[in-house]
Amino acid sequence: MEKYELWSVGRVRHPGGQTIIEIDPQYVPALDGLAGFSHVWVIYWFHEHDDPQSRQLLKVHPRNNPANPLTGVFGTRSPRRPNLIGLSAVRILGIENNLIWLDKLDAREGTPVVDLKPYLPGIDLHPEATTPAWVTRAGSGPRETQAH
Repeated sequence: MEKYELWSVGRVRHPGGQTIIEIDPQYVPALDGLAGFSHVWVIYWFHEHDDPQSRQLLKVHPRNNPANPLTGVFGTRSPRRPNLIGLSAVRILGIENNLIWLDKLDAREGTPVVDLKPYLPGIDLHPEATTPAWVTRAGSGPRETQAH
């Protein structure tokens, strides 16, 4: 198994109910040009699940609902997975200095941000995409849980 090293470029903050990514000062020049985009892919690290048990878990009940089928983590958005990488497409509300204001990022306070990539509608949008039934089932809930 090969190992790779990642560095965080900033952290998620939630002051007063807002969502902000605070970029580390040395990475501020990398923000140049991002303000021209309405949305951004935020790639982050599920740091609260960085333990051997979470990394070995390979199946979960999607969205923390035991009524959903036991599913391999690669078929879910579970934070428990071999590599604890999270990915969210989020609307940019504003950028000032090293702060990026976002709309509803589903990452917790202090979550390390690994990378940002602009959302490109012509490449990132796939209207023909399909999903399993559990994705749209009412009452599926927002979170995922480990298998028992």
